[in-house]
Amino acid sequence: MRQRYKPWVDDYLRNNSQLVLPNAHEHKNNWQSVFSNQNPLHLEIGTGKGQFLVGMAKKFPDVNFIGIELEKRTIVSAAQKMIEEKLDNVLLLNENAIDLSEFFATNEISTIYLNFSDPWPKNRHEKRRLTYHTFLKQYNKILKPGSEIIFKTDNQGLFEYSLVRFSEYGMKLKEVNLDLHNHMDPENIMTEYEEKFSAKGQRIHRCRVAFE
Repeated sequence: MRQRYKPWVDDYLRNNSQLVLPNAHEHKNNWQSVFSNQNPLHLEIGTGKGQFLVGMAKKFPDVNFIGIELEKRTIVSAAQKMIEEKLDNVLLLNENAIDLSEFFATNEISTIYLNFSDPWPKNRHEKRRLTYHTFLKQYNKILKPGSEIIFKTDNQGLFEYSLVRFSEYGMKLKEVNLDLHNHMDPENIMTEYEEKFSAKGQRIHRCRVAFE
């Protein structure tokens, strides 16, 4: 459903630039200084309204989290959650994730989360899928050696496609879960979409993969 225009969004983002950082490229290779600590840096691509990211930041205070979200009206909701929880280990970027090397240096990230990414089901849109090989190449560059990508989706076609792409790229499959909520991981933090889909009885798929 298309969101209604919120004319105050730009003002909100400007007034909360300490949470939704402008000019993210200026912090490349310097994120630990931004957070003022040496904690590992985890990245969520496609943060949406921020439920997962905020939940993770609360659960793991010794990890720094960054969420990238292109849609301004959506990232405002994530910023509002951050303010409510008074978190100091999570930041947001209102950016397009098409070229992550603009914002992150080689081996700067410890974990990447891909949660309920757009499946782009038409063949002509394959290059837009976040598990297409050009994106995997970027992840390989910014992730520390041996670090994980954790991928969740309700879309079986995208999940199967992604497993093939991971394998073709030579990645190690550390977990493949075809029905996450039937074999619930107590550490799992749900996204808004995950709650919605699982409540309807849809299976949630998750895998954990790493570059070898």
